[in-house]
This record gives sequence, structure tokens and C-alpha cells, in this order.
Amino acid sequence: MQELWKLVTSPRHLIFFEAAARHGSFTHAAGELNVQQPAVSAAIRQMEQSLGVQLFQRTHRQVRLTRAGERLFSDVSLALERILASARAVHQRGQNDHVTLSVSTAFAYYWMVPRLQKLHEDHPDLDLRLQTSDLEPNIDAEGISLGVRRGYGDWEDCYSALIAHEVIYPIASPRVMASAANLQTVPNLLHERLIHLEEPVRERPTWGQWFAHHDVRDREPKAGLRLNDYALVLQAAIAGEGFAFGWKHVTQELIAQGLLAAKQEWSWSTGAGFYLVWSRSTGLIPQAERVREWILEEAQISLAE
Repeated sequence: MQELWKLVTSPRHLIFFEAAARHGSFTHAAGELNVQQPAVSAAIRQMEQSLGVQLFQRTHRQVRLTRAGERLFSDVSLALERILASARAVHQRGQNDHVTLSVSTAFAYYWMVPRLQKLHEDHPDLDLRLQTSDLEPNIDAEGISLGVRRGYGDWEDCYSALIAHEVIYPIASPRVMASAANLQTVPNLLHERLIHLEEPVRERPTWGQWFAHHDVRDREPKAGLRLNDYALVLQAAIAGEGFAFGWKHVTQELIAQGLLAAKQEWSWSTGAGFYLVWSRSTGLIPQAERVREWILEEAQISLAE
């Protein structure tokens, strides 16, 4: 640590350096950290003098990392991210009063919210904070207790437990399903209006892959309504806008309520699943453990249906 102190001169300088490198600007770094721009410049200069290398190439309007700066930024950003995650986890443990569950909008609306009353009845003292995100949750970086990810349950950064197998079948409103002409074979679905899910970040199966699974590879699914959130896809399907993907674990209640109809005989089991995940490096607080066990119990009921 003495050598590190000598080379870096102050942990504060590492924070200034990381912000300046991330923004490509001393001014923007200063704004983020709520300090004056000369303070950032002075900290970087002092680091460069201590290390004996130039970390940034300075131009009139921006700064760019040198090769040495890129090397340092790679490790510093990762180290600070881990420190932040640890600090968040410790802070949460210190607060000891709430559990954060990060899920997609559709999972929140159609799987979690219908079960919240039962959760409150089973655990009236729990403070659950349901957080929706368009990204698969990064447990440590975001400092959250629990999350739901699609995949195969083999993540290095977190433990996982299966909530639902990924099973997909075509869905539509009962009216659209009844009026669809000649849906005796899968290829005939190509003549119907399709609703496409195009999430900007998450990787999700496509209509093309679904048709390929059913050995329909000679024709591309025609253009239709394209939406970037599965909750919107379901609303569009309920409203009669066409046929959409029906993920079984999300849509089975909507089908039971008569809001949607499904061609369940055309199911595709992809081999992936939806998993509840929690950190390997940070232990769960007791409240989060109770939420985890409750969700997994509910999932087992759904898996058995």
C-alpha cells in the first residue's frame, strides 16, 4: 500500500482519472464530481508526474487516453466498479429494511404483480422494491438483491435457480385467433399479421427462429408491428393487432382469463430458461432470502402446471 500511495498520491486522484477517461473530458468529469475543472487537471498532472508517463493526449476540445492511460483505465474502472458494488451491498445490509428485485417490465406486470397480494399475506413485514429494467440485471454492479435473467443458469457472477423453462407458442386475441384463415399448419401462420419483439439490448428469440424450429426455412416472416418491450407486445396482441410470441410463464394466466388464445400445440422449448439470480460475492440479507424462497416456491407451482 505504501508503494501505491507513492505512485498514485491519493485515492481521490483515481476517481478523477476514471471520470475524465470515461467522459473524454476534464470539464465533464469535474461536473460529474461537483468540483472545479482545474482540480481535475491538477490531479491528473500529479498522477502523471508520480507515474512518470503521460496518461492523456490533450487537444483543444477533448482529451484522449494514451496507451498507458488505457491500460490504467481498464483496471481502475473495474476496481472502482467492484468497490461501488461492495459499498452498495454493505449500505443495503446496514439499512436492512428492503429487498430490490430487478425484472423485465413484462415479468413485473404479468408474473410478479398478480402474486404480490399473496406475498404480502405470507410476509406482511417485507419491504419489496420491484425495479424494471431493459437490461439483464447485473447484480453486483447495480447493488440489487435479486434479479431475473434469461439463459442457461451458468453465470460466473451469481447463483441461479430456475423459475421457468423457456416455452414459446403463438398467441393472439381470441377474436384474431378465431378469424385466422386455415391455421391447420405452421406455414399458414406466415400469412397472418405478426407482432415482432425487437428489444434493444436483451437477446431474445425471433419469429424467424421459431419458424425454423418448425422446419419452415424457405420464407421470411413478413413485416408487421415491431415493438421494443414485451409488455407492449402483449398489450398489442390483446388489442387484436396480430399474432405474437407467447412465453408460457408470462402468458398462461392471460390465456386462462380469456384475454389471449394460444396455439400451444406449436410450442417451442428452446432449452433456455428464466432464472432467479443473486450474488456469489455478497450474501443476501434475511429479508432477501425470504423473498428468494417465496418466489421459488411460486415458480415450482407454475412449473408443475
